[in-house]
Amino acid sequence: MSRSVRTRPEGSGQALSEAYDTALLDLDGVVYAGGNAIAYAVESLAEARAGGMRLAYVTNNALRTPDTVAAHLTELGIPTGADDVITSAQAVARLISEQVPQGARVLVIGGEGLRVALRERGLVPVESADDDPAAVVQGFGGPELPWGRFAEASYAVARGVPWFASNTDLTIPSGRGIAPGNGAAVEVVRIATGAEPQVAGKPLPPMHRETILRTGAKRPLVVGDRLDTDIEGAFNGDVDSLLVLTGVTDGAQLLAAPPQHRPTYVDADLRGMLSGQPDIDAAGDGGFRCGGWTATAGAEVLELEGDGEALDGLRALCAAAWTAAGEGVCELDGGKALAKLGL
Repeated sequence: MSRSVRTRPEGSGQALSEAYDTALLDLDGVVYAGGNAIAYAVESLAEARAGGMRLAYVTNNALRTPDTVAAHLTELGIPTGADDVITSAQAVARLISEQVPQGARVLVIGGEGLRVALRERGLVPVESADDDPAAVVQGFGGPELPWGRFAEASYAVARGVPWFASNTDLTIPSGRGIAPGNGAAVEVVRIATGAEPQVAGKPLPPMHRETILRTGAKRPLVVGDRLDTDIEGAFNGDVDSLLVLTGVTDGAQLLAAPPQHRPTYVDADLRGMLSGQPDIDAAGDGGFRCGGWTATAGAEVLELEGDGEALDGLRALCAAAWTAAGEGVCELDGGKALAKLGL
C-alpha cells in the first residue's frame, strides 16, 4: 500500500513531549549554532526531559566522538551522556560490520569519531591502501584533512575494495560561514574512481535504524532544521517530525517541499516540543484556516488573509501549497504572503 501524501501540517491536542516517548534531535541549527546554544533550547530540553521524554542527539557529523559531543552539550547546560548521542560514524560502522569479517581492517578517511565507532564494532582502523583493508570508510575529517587521504581511498576503491561513507552532506556550517562537507570529499573519490559508496547517514535508513537500536524508542519524534536530511530521514523511517525554523530552512523552501520533505509539525524553535499544535481546517473556496489566517492557492500565487501569529499563517500557507502541489512541488509564488508574515 502506498503512503498517503501529506497535504498539511498536523495538529496535536497534547504537548509533543507527552505525545512522543523520544525526541531524536539534530544538533547544529536545532540545539546550537556556531557552538552556542540556540535561544530557548536549554530550557525547553530541560522541561521535556523533566516530563519524562527521552532526549537523543542525532548527528551526521562523523568527526566528533559521542563523548566529545556529550561534553559539549553538558557544557552548554544540557546534561548529556555519551549513550544519548548517535552519530553517522556509528551507523556506518554497523553497516560495514555486517558485510566484513570480525577483526577486519578498514581504511579510514576521516577523524577520531570513525575510528572509535569501528573499534566498537570489532573492526581495525588502518591508514593505507597497502594495509590490505576489507573496506574503505569516508567521513568528515575536519578542515585539516590532508589531500593525500583522498588518494589512499581512491587507490583502494579502484582495486575493488568496498567503499562506505558516513554521509553525503555537501556542506557543513562553520563559525565563518558554509564550508565543504563530507559529501564534497566523497565527490573527489567518486570522480577519481567512478565508484559509488554505500551511505549510512541521514536521510538514509541505516541512520534511523541506528537511532532506534540505541534508544529503544517506541514512538519517536524527529526534530530538525533541514528538509533534505532530518525531515526526509523521518519520512524514510516512517516516523513523525518537527521542523524548527532556527536553522537553514526558510518559509519559501518549506512551501515548495516535495512530499518526502514535508514535516508533521512546524514551529519556531524547541519550545514547540512543549505545547500542542494547532489544527488546520478547510475553509470555503478551497482555502485553509489556522488561527486568524486563511490561505488559498490562486492561479499564480499563494494568497493569505487575516492576522494573528505568523506561524499560524505559515501553517495555513503550507496546507494551501502542499494541497495544490499534491505529489509534486508547489510552483506558486508565495513571496507576498510570506512578507505579510515577516518571513
